[in-house]
Amino acid sequence: MKNGILSFSALLFAGAAVCSGKAPRPNVLLILADDQRADALGCAGNTYIRTPNIDRLARGGTRFTNSYVMGGHHGAISAPSRAMLLTGKSLFHVYDVLDGQVTMPAYFSGFGYETFATGKWHNGAASFEASFQKGENVFLGGMSDHYKVPCRRLGPDGKLSEPVVKGFSTDLFADAAIEFLDGYSKGKKDKPFFCYVAFTAPHDPRSPRNDYVGMYRDEAVPLPGNFMKYHPFVFDDMLVRDEHLAPWPRTPEIIQASIADYYGLISHLDSRVGDIIETLKKSGLFENTIIVYAADNGLAIGSHGLLGKQSLYEHSMKVPLIISGPGIMRDKISDALVYLYDLYPTLAGLCDIKKPASADGKDLAAVLTGKSESVRSSLFTVYRNTVRAVRTDEWKLIRYPRRDHNQLYNLKSDPLELNNMAYIDEHQPKVKELMELLKKWQAETGDTAVLTAKSILPMNYDPAGFIQKPDQWQPDYTLKKYFIK
Repeated sequence: MKNGILSFSALLFAGAAVCSGKAPRPNVLLILADDQRADALGCAGNTYIRTPNIDRLARGGTRFTNSYVMGGHHGAISAPSRAMLLTGKSLFHVYDVLDGQVTMPAYFSGFGYETFATGKWHNGAASFEASFQKGENVFLGGMSDHYKVPCRRLGPDGKLSEPVVKGFSTDLFADAAIEFLDGYSKGKKDKPFFCYVAFTAPHDPRSPRNDYVGMYRDEAVPLPGNFMKYHPFVFDDMLVRDEHLAPWPRTPEIIQASIADYYGLISHLDSRVGDIIETLKKSGLFENTIIVYAADNGLAIGSHGLLGKQSLYEHSMKVPLIISGPGIMRDKISDALVYLYDLYPTLAGLCDIKKPASADGKDLAAVLTGKSESVRSSLFTVYRNTVRAVRTDEWKLIRYPRRDHNQLYNLKSDPLELNNMAYIDEHQPKVKELMELLKKWQAETGDTAVLTAKSILPMNYDPAGFIQKPDQWQPDYTLKKYFIK
């Protein structure tokens, strides 16, 4: 038993289940971006950003247009998002603590997989040590200066080393993954691998590598269609850290500059994803590897007057999700409503591994093989105790309990969530229907938050008096561009 996270009984069961005499199980390469909006990819219809390698991956597999993180119980959404992804559990069954949980890599290890990770781990050292056999350039935490990343390695004793500050994040993590894959290809290859590559891009600081600065001209980048100078009402802490990355009011110029740098980070990331995939091909590993590309959460970056992911609008909760590999439909676009935490049971099934009984997620195999078009008819998202939302294929209701306020959007005709129909008489039956659906989701997931607070707070606020403050991770580039007037 290792740190009490993967129990002896789980190991014994999993080890006994390793099959023999069957075709070799596929390898798994799970690539996770940080704070990438679902529409920040060329294959998602964005004609301004250049992501040729990820676009090519999408053409070779299945891309989900309605993939979501369920939300979070605090502002650092990536911590609960990754915990849900790694356990297959919904928010209220795991929150952000992995201690005591059998994570996906640990589970795969019990079925004979060689496990490796590099990049961001936002859920504590002990759970990393219990989850992986190998690790290089591991970053413990939520964010850092991209140019000064404190990296650790997993030693032969199964313990993470003390951190050493190294160079640019995207290159550190891509290089570590390539080194692992190259070494694996030259070894015995008697076990399939599970390789987890967790980038910190395009999370801020919005400071691309020098050769990607200026790749996108600020004035040439279009504003989001739902750009606003301010969010129209207060619903939570409007001064959460993410919201300090541009002054108030948000101006077209500052948002265009932010998006240009954001796209530069993503294009650099795309280039290195291409290098990783090319390593698979050169090593003869590509054909038998399931590749997943996803992100932990979205980002507003000017939409609805917000910058961060601490809301339940589509731009913050919807994420990229692409799955390719043996047996998976190629060049398929799926509109199925899915969660990131569906990946655990899905990958287990694709790898001929018994699905974990503890997982809440749905197996997406039927969608990936063309046998089904959906796995659920509605989807529920959460932010703290201040916002709840439910959506169906067409409609979405957002509820603000502390403001006693609703938003109702038709996502088919209004995907940018601009036309609130919650207070139009003819739509009251739809509001009531979705409110009942929201309550049903609460009961099923263990969410005990009230939908109307005892004390209703005002919606008005005055952001004109807000003072922008940088955090300790912002380099000179962003300080000069976004903070110093």
